[in-house]
Amino acid sequence: MRHIYADFIGRVAKPVRYLGGEYNQVRKDPAQVDARVVLAFPDVYEIGMSHLGTKILYTRLNRDERIGCERCFCPWLDMEAELRERGLPLVALESGDPLSAFDVIGVSLQYELTYTNVLTMLDLGGVPLRAADRADRDPLVVGGGPCATHPEPVAAFFDALFIGEAEEVLPQLVVDWAAMRRAGRARRDALAELAARYPLYVPSLYREVVDADTGMVCVGEPIDPRAPTCVRRQVVDDLDAYPFPTDAPVPYAEAVFDRASVEIARGCTEGCRFCQAGMIYRPVRERDPRQIVDAIVGNVDRGGYDETSLTSLSTADHSCIAPLVREVAERLRAKKVSLSVSSLRAYGLSESVLDDLASVRATGLTFAPEAGTQRMRDVVNKNVTDEHIEQSAHRVFARGWDRIKLYFMIGLPTETDADVAGIVDTGARVLAIGRQYAGRRAEVTVSVSSHVPKPHTPFQWCAMDPLDEIERKQQVLRERAAGTGVRLRYHDSGISFLEVVFARGDRRLADAIELAWRRGARFDGWDECFDLDRWRAVFADLGVPVDAMLGTIPVTSRLPWDHIDVGLEDGFLLREYRQALKDRLSPPCGKPFGDIVHHTNVADAVADRRKLVCYDCGVACDLTKMRADRLDALRALGALEPRTPAATAAAAQAPARRRRPRPRARFAAGDRFSFRVRYAKLGRLAFLGHLDTMRVLTRTCRRAGIDVAYSQGFHPKPLVQFAPALSLGVPSAGELFDVALENDLSSEVLLERLREVAPDGLVFTGAARADGAPKLSKAIDEYELAVRPPDDGMRADRARAERLAAAAMARDAFECARGDKVVDVRRYLVAVDVVDGAVVAGMCALFDWPPADAVLRARVRVGAEGSAKPSEVAAALGIPGAPVARLGFRKVASDGARLDPLALAGDVATLGRDEAIVCAPA
Repeated sequence: MRHIYADFIGRVAKPVRYLGGEYNQVRKDPAQVDARVVLAFPDVYEIGMSHLGTKILYTRLNRDERIGCERCFCPWLDMEAELRERGLPLVALESGDPLSAFDVIGVSLQYELTYTNVLTMLDLGGVPLRAADRADRDPLVVGGGPCATHPEPVAAFFDALFIGEAEEVLPQLVVDWAAMRRAGRARRDALAELAARYPLYVPSLYREVVDADTGMVCVGEPIDPRAPTCVRRQVVDDLDAYPFPTDAPVPYAEAVFDRASVEIARGCTEGCRFCQAGMIYRPVRERDPRQIVDAIVGNVDRGGYDETSLTSLSTADHSCIAPLVREVAERLRAKKVSLSVSSLRAYGLSESVLDDLASVRATGLTFAPEAGTQRMRDVVNKNVTDEHIEQSAHRVFARGWDRIKLYFMIGLPTETDADVAGIVDTGARVLAIGRQYAGRRAEVTVSVSSHVPKPHTPFQWCAMDPLDEIERKQQVLRERAAGTGVRLRYHDSGISFLEVVFARGDRRLADAIELAWRRGARFDGWDECFDLDRWRAVFADLGVPVDAMLGTIPVTSRLPWDHIDVGLEDGFLLREYRQALKDRLSPPCGKPFGDIVHHTNVADAVADRRKLVCYDCGVACDLTKMRADRLDALRALGALEPRTPAATAAAAQAPARRRRPRPRARFAAGDRFSFRVRYAKLGRLAFLGHLDTMRVLTRTCRRAGIDVAYSQGFHPKPLVQFAPALSLGVPSAGELFDVALENDLSSEVLLERLREVAPDGLVFTGAARADGAPKLSKAIDEYELAVRPPDDGMRADRARAERLAAAAMARDAFECARGDKVVDVRRYLVAVDVVDGAVVAGMCALFDWPPADAVLRARVRVGAEGSAKPSEVAAALGIPGAPVARLGFRKVASDGARLDPLALAGDVATLGRDEAIVCAPA
């Protein structure tokens, strides 16, 4: 089946963003399910494929036999332009169906500056932008995620907002809606029925009221008795009931966080007063450590990743983080897989945790002190001292790391210039410590963002600093950082300005969002796309009172998000706000009073009988059960007694270390068993760039469990070598790569294992032992190229192909521009002939070409002096833009060494028509 985008997809950046077919994707027959859902992530593929929530829900929904769940991401600007020019819809990756064909469109609202992207996806998907304009047969557009807890600016575009965590109830919600839709229920009636059953906020079911103090439009009483007055957040009590998936789709293109990340806990104990996530994801729930280990290892084995991450809002606060890291590190070490730990506290890294991380190739570490002075850290309730920061710096640099990144904020309540300057001073102290161990290699990056007062936090009433004040503070940072060696990074203050408006705004912003979108607003969170002047003009044209949304809000006023109950008791946020204005800390909850870290072993935990601290935030935590669960987790990991860190006190004062030599990936005699593998790169895989192809092949080898050999050194690399790169969009029947294995296998077993775990479009066609063989760059002299002449109103015939071949070979030269260079393609063109018959039929089926009677076959020289690209060869043949495909490689001269049979072009006809259909974009 030919993909709807096949004719133009090669013209856009990163075509594989839009084609699907990844390993582990789930594709169900629409006729065999009761409900169809598309998870629409309003950002590019590389970001959406990193999102853990999408992975969790995709797996959860598809494990329900009644539901078919697919994915869709927001097209980049070039792809949107192509779709609009051709009048084509935005389609889901798995089926290629437009968004309008689904029962439910689930939109992930992770970030306010993706709101215009939501409109792009709905419009291109064939769905009316506004809920009021949708008919009974239109899909249900439901939003979820953190921004659903303050959704008024985009409420007009959503039929419903899911409040809270969806794993438990979303599958039944989807099935219920699909059933009511099939039964012909009126849309308004069906929405009210869902609002009565599920944690859904349906904006159309509520009256609007205006707050007298602020003039803000808020949500009043429901107009339908089935809708709740206040929508309470859904909470998953037991995360272990929904194990973290190990079979989520593996991205083709490199994702932003291109690793096997596993959520180890939900919620946070710290209570930072600026942090919305720390408030709306309470209570803290931890996954069973054995499930975490199994999920990490399962993702490595089933996905082929060589990097992993333990992640949560505060990973170092997991009650058994030290033995957990040790267990994971032990399981990953033999697999040559690196481990990182996200969202670290500056006090949360024990020496033993750092020792374990160092043993599995962890790179630079990141901490978030948030503020540069102790007073300011007390204001935001960050339980971190200068001593904690410096102690962690000593421990990190002493173990061989040479980079640390520190996150801070400016624009916090009560902030002074001394607090701003303290940010750079903190970074400079950490850098000085680093230079004691790593010398000039030590690197400290200070990344500074602007504080955005978010709903459902103690700072929700605070004003945001005006833009000119933020820019002045950024100048203070620049002047303070000059000459310190600290690397300073900060964000565009205009983006933060818009984020605040969308976070604290009301329903009047819907008109502004739509107008800005119609004027070209897209990807507002991207620096290269953000246009503050456009937004200011829209606000001015519509008379949007942005000052009210940016300024201080009276604590007695009604808020546009008061109808969303995230589980905190009345008065808690205000108490914390007042504590902040007095520079007072609140202790971390769930820990013994006076402590800021958990015990790392059973002996110490049992001996400590102090009560655990409770915030009294309104979330009912069972502290007795919490203590018992932590002991069980420590026992499960064998953490019975205190552990002695590997690094001694003397090592912590070691002088600067010498730079480690870079490992070299070589295929020497001691590299175990080398194989040369031939594969076809077809269909959607033709649109994968060379680096991404290398990544896919390496992951396929890891999934196959064939024990790839690695180089030596601190950062070992897989011993894999690749044939010359293939141009984007060009399929191939005979690509090559060499791989060294730790263990001997037969070629037949190797091929069988690779084929079992290959994604669509990757067809392994041959393998042979290559011990002692010359590396690929010396094993090939030519590549073979097939070029299909255009029809020009009739099927491509042999006579015309022969004329083109003769004309090309008669040329003395054919110059072609390649960037700022001029390349003589003719000097690389060895021979051109014409093929027909069964081979041509096989080519046309394999490469998804229209039938032809004859195809040109060119032999193109490859060597140290370079080569010609397939598109350049087609131009030299007098048919620029003609369909091309690489057939394989040749070795035309021998110096007596054993010839590798896989260095010859493959027999295209033997791959067969059936495989061509399977591998073509579907």
